[in-house]
Amino acid sequence: MARSTSSAPHYPGSTAPQAPAKRAAAPERWDKPFSADMGETDVDLLLAHPLFISTQPGRFPASIPLRGILKNDARLRRFQKGEIIVRQGDYGHSAFVILDGAARVFLKEPTAEQLGHRRQVRPTVWGSFKRWLQRPRFAEQTTNRRSAAGLQMTRDGEARIFLQDVPGVLEPDRTALLGPGEMFGEIAALGRTPRTATIVADGDTQMLEIRWQGLREIRKYSPEWKQQIDQRYRERSLRRHLAETALFWNLSDEALGLIADATRFETFGEFDWHRAYNREREAGERERLEQEPLIAREGDYPNGLLLVRSGFARVSSRYNHGERTESYLGKGEAFGLGELVAGWRGKFRPLRHSLRALGYVDVLFIPTAVLEQHVFPQLTPEQLAVLTKDLAPASAAPQPDHTGNSFLEFIVAGRFINGRAAMLIDLDRCTRCDDCVRACAATHDNNPRFIRHGPESGGVMVASACMHCVDPVCMIGCPTGAIHRESINGQVEINPDTCIGCSVCAQSCPYGTIQMVALHDDAGLPVVTEETGEPIRRATKCDLCIDQPAGPACVNACPHDALLRADMRSFDDLNRWLRR
Repeated sequence: MARSTSSAPHYPGSTAPQAPAKRAAAPERWDKPFSADMGETDVDLLLAHPLFISTQPGRFPASIPLRGILKNDARLRRFQKGEIIVRQGDYGHSAFVILDGAARVFLKEPTAEQLGHRRQVRPTVWGSFKRWLQRPRFAEQTTNRRSAAGLQMTRDGEARIFLQDVPGVLEPDRTALLGPGEMFGEIAALGRTPRTATIVADGDTQMLEIRWQGLREIRKYSPEWKQQIDQRYRERSLRRHLAETALFWNLSDEALGLIADATRFETFGEFDWHRAYNREREAGERERLEQEPLIAREGDYPNGLLLVRSGFARVSSRYNHGERTESYLGKGEAFGLGELVAGWRGKFRPLRHSLRALGYVDVLFIPTAVLEQHVFPQLTPEQLAVLTKDLAPASAAPQPDHTGNSFLEFIVAGRFINGRAAMLIDLDRCTRCDDCVRACAATHDNNPRFIRHGPESGGVMVASACMHCVDPVCMIGCPTGAIHRESINGQVEINPDTCIGCSVCAQSCPYGTIQMVALHDDAGLPVVTEETGEPIRRATKCDLCIDQPAGPACVNACPHDALLRADMRSFDDLNRWLRR
């Protein structure tokens, strides 16, 4: 609630009376609860539920009480038979607990259409030309769109999606049943990774949904919950994760089980790292490096292998009075393997590099003794020689050689390594003709989806266009799920049917690539709200021209081959482009 003062401040030398200063309470975490319908009676029932009966409220700090978490970071939801609770591949920000009823997890995934995804089919050249002829006269013109099949909206504006052909999909051999007390979605919510399976209601089902902020606090102050979540990961995902790692491909199920039992989970950095990044981006390189959480230090002797489960980490080494970035690691890549193999062969080596978290990083720690017993003896002499050659971090991304170490420092410091499809412009070839901008506008409601400016290094600009990130933090907090991954290809899209113009995604994007634009009617007049008369806005961003037959219009329109949509994890492709 706003507070005001009745006396005006006095400034020396001023002659005119000053207006009183308006003071407002600083925003708090629970100013906007997860659900306005969550009452004290609901919280009482939850605290008496077996799920929380063993949780000790006294372990929680007074500023974040368990009761407050349940009231503000949780909500009760009801689902009907066939209603989708989570979809495989979607990015969620919450976990679910079944209170009453049942749900089914799919062992064989339904089709995209059955899950409510819009089918992406590139049109023919003729179809694209007809669309150009029928393009709207005014930028961001609103139309009466028909909702996608299976899509409904709740009274609070949240999208609800139902399976199509429920009887044909919910067959016993395609699904497994989850009953009361079962929890799911917590791993994706905490690690900001895609949902690994689709789960639907098996009938009228009541769920407790907990957003990631509350789940994190419960996990932090209630060891029982942390153990439960970690144990579920061991049971559901860890063995599969290890089996997909090249180092463990030839191991037996028994050996994988022993490794999984000995593995420890560790996290570094902040889940919503974009907030700290936006504050620190103006700091110098040394200050930024010092603020990155240290995972392993150069010169220490390793006592286990570090395997990145999600996120990115910087590999650096001492250089003069500071440190120099050597590489970075992403999901599935390992750190310290060469030193561990050397030690197993009797040639002990300290770590040659330091490892720091870039944002939020999930790491699996596998003790040395387990590796020496079950993994290293299975490796061939050739494999061992490769691992110990120069003692380089295993699977580390190679350093680009077109501009030397400075370009690597640039893309790591700017977190552009997060980009699957970053827009790079070769400034030596670019003539600033703006054909790319006009082509984008022509294919997107007369409004370009990017801005042709951005940070530069070595003659290369990273333009302000959506990079379709590996870790899309823009999805955090979207109340309707309008911003989502559209397909397995990884492009991030905004569904105009469910975008409510709240601007959460635009505020969360660390790169400033999402724009809030006003909508217009058929006459070109702005569309405004009935209550306040304020313009209605919608989030817009690059969609990689997924509905264009030839792909991104910006790339195709460049007359000088100065533009590339680059996966920043593929330095080989980047180098070939710059050397063409």
